Amino acid sequence: MSPRSALKPTSKPVRSKASSRPKLLLAWYDRHRRRLPWRAAPGEASDPYRVWLSEIMLQQTTVKAVGPYFEKFVARWPDVTGLGRASLDDVLRMWAGLGYYSRARNLHACAVAVMREHGGVFPDTEEGLRALPGIGPYTAAAIAAIAFDRRTMPVDGNIERVVTRLFAVEEELPQAKPLIQQFAATLLAESRAGDSAQALMDLGASICTPKKPACSLCPLNEDCTACALGTQETFPRKAPKKSGTLRRGAAFVVTRGNELLVRSRPEKGLLGGMTEVPGSDWLAGQDDAAAKQQAPELKGLTRWQRKVGVVTHVFTHFPLELVVYTAKVEARTRAPEGMRWVPIATLAGEALPNVMRKVIAHALDLSSGPSS
Repeated sequence: MSPRSALKPTSKPVRSKASSRPKLLLAWYDRHRRRLPWRAAPGEASDPYRVWLSEIMLQQTTVKAVGPYFEKFVARWPDVTGLGRASLDDVLRMWAGLGYYSRARNLHACAVAVMREHGGVFPDTEEGLRALPGIGPYTAAAIAAIAFDRRTMPVDGNIERVVTRLFAVEEELPQAKPLIQQFAATLLAESRAGDSAQALMDLGASICTPKKPACSLCPLNEDCTACALGTQETFPRKAPKKSGTLRRGAAFVVTRGNELLVRSRPEKGLLGGMTEVPGSDWLAGQDDAAAKQQAPELKGLTRWQRKVGVVTHVFTHFPLELVVYTAKVEARTRAPEGMRWVPIATLAGEALPNVMRKVIAHALDLSSGPSS
């Protein structure tokens, strides 16, 4: 498909300003750029470590949520060598609550690789960056452009939205991605590639928003096909999402005085390496009786109390419902093999994913009811 074949005929002519778009974007960016903790000030060189760290954290996460985590990470590990020398457990603890935990494992693996294989210096090409753990095509392009001013255009959700509106791309996502990439590349300036990319990101975040875009303030409004048609809020076109099948399971919250029984999940797979309370498998169609049969065995423990309600959580590919059982054991009760006791007072420092924080809060009455 050629780029123009993706456009519906317009009822209102749009003046073509293709050659001036990059200049208009940069002029707007120079006046309105966002202040972000990982972004270099005007005229300063970008720090590849900060760019990389922010891009990994921002995957499927908002700028607002990432800010405090980014600040914590750079305060603890100000460069990639420091992060590479940290233990994975420490990294997971610092990451806890940010979600999508495979990113934390890849972050640590990448830092180790940069330290050991590249002397603590990031490769400055897309090809070199893509060879590192956890860096895919988009992230490699973003780092190459922003940190090293390589002439490439990364395309994130904000840029997708701007481009599909500017060119009225009718093809649905994700099939439209190659076409969007072609159009986005036409918005690169001859120099300042990193600023071109960040200009589009900022435009999408602040002006070309998903709902009620402020088109009158957009530097490209006179050349935007969707704006001319009044259809900007209908872009980008998206194929209907397929919701995953509900999975069900049980979580077992055991206390020994002021301590809680926990274990670490397997390194590979969902929530790999994170801390959890013992639980059953998470399966579609699993009934409560089958889930309860997977409770841990502890000396002297004969009775489980089921908490009213369920804890719900939504992962990327499926929703989850957990029935929660609680029990108390005597002070000298040993933890089953592969499990351990941790002080409840120090749980904030454990690498607990959000679903486990919900379970514990519900079990220990730290919230008003089941969490969704």
